[in-house]
Amino acid sequence: MSFRRTRAMFRKEILHIVRDSRSLAMALAVPIVMLILFGYGLTLDVDHIPTLVYDSDRSPQSRDLIAQFAGSRFFEIIGTVDNYHAIERSIDRDQCLLAVVIQRGFARDLAAGRAAAVQLIYDGSDSNTASIAKGYADAMLGSYSLQLRATAMNRRGGARLDPPVDARLRVLYNSELKSKNYIVPGLISVILAIITALITSLTIAREWEMGTMEQLLSTPLRPAEIVLGKMAAFFVVGIVDTAISIAAGLLVFRVPLRGSPWLLVVSSCLFLLGSLCWGILISALTRSQVLAYQMGMLSSFLPAFLLSGFVYSIENMPQAIQIISHIVPARYFVTILKGVFLKGIGIELLWGQLAFLAAFAVIVFAIATRKLRQKVA
Repeated sequence: MSFRRTRAMFRKEILHIVRDSRSLAMALAVPIVMLILFGYGLTLDVDHIPTLVYDSDRSPQSRDLIAQFAGSRFFEIIGTVDNYHAIERSIDRDQCLLAVVIQRGFARDLAAGRAAAVQLIYDGSDSNTASIAKGYADAMLGSYSLQLRATAMNRRGGARLDPPVDARLRVLYNSELKSKNYIVPGLISVILAIITALITSLTIAREWEMGTMEQLLSTPLRPAEIVLGKMAAFFVVGIVDTAISIAAGLLVFRVPLRGSPWLLVVSSCLFLLGSLCWGILISALTRSQVLAYQMGMLSSFLPAFLLSGFVYSIENMPQAIQIISHIVPARYFVTILKGVFLKGIGIELLWGQLAFLAAFAVIVFAIATRKLRQKVA
């Protein structure tokens, strides 16, 4: 392998990238656009749940319960109704997610020491949000019931009622439970997977269609030198995209960086190398921009978005899907990003993920190089 020929190939690709202003602009603009769209638009925080109230009792006790909902940041009282038909109409129009129905006799049952009925009606069309809202409402009603019981016992005998379990919570690594703190690091892996695989495969596939790749293969350049030269040029673009993504995460979204910046750089470089080699392999297999785009989307964006743990928990997926996710490089890169950004852990715990990324890059590089040896007849 000649370093001189590889450098010449690198210089040729850099000039090609600079002259292709549209592809370069897309490569640099896509990270910014995706960060803005996903960073601000994609949130898993459930608060300000639109809530309707149907108070049939209209007593001070029922108003006190309504005040509990109104005082919580998780619920937002959007109005009151006086029948079930109005509740169903609001849910059908997506105007409310929860309806609180206080039955007639609520105050009387409380005064008599009996269980007072409160009905909660949820919009189950969004099962995940409805489940979270149910958890919030159950927890608040449980706390309110314990408060009422303690007040009643104090009035009767002066005894103090302590909760049977005193749970004291401590949230590690993301104490404010902000979804952007783990969405933005995972989003970096999705951005890099898309940019590197798609742009590399499309650019090289264009050379196949224009016939310039056959000319390269007829020169003294070896396949390994072609792959390294092209990969090095696009590696520069990938490094710029990585810097843009990390800077936006730190400065715009205020995601904490608790781990080693050097570990973040090394892992990003390994992931870039593997993704770039994958893009070159796609172009060598397809030799068509249309097919390269389709295969690039199917093999980079979708696995990185769905099977990496970026948004959806892998542990909750079917067993077969969990097994498939083990060959997705983005899964390991997302683990590294969350570990470095949020947990501050080091290579002693992340060496397995780093080893997989390195092995993936080497294997795909070898396959892409071997494929390019098959010259066009």
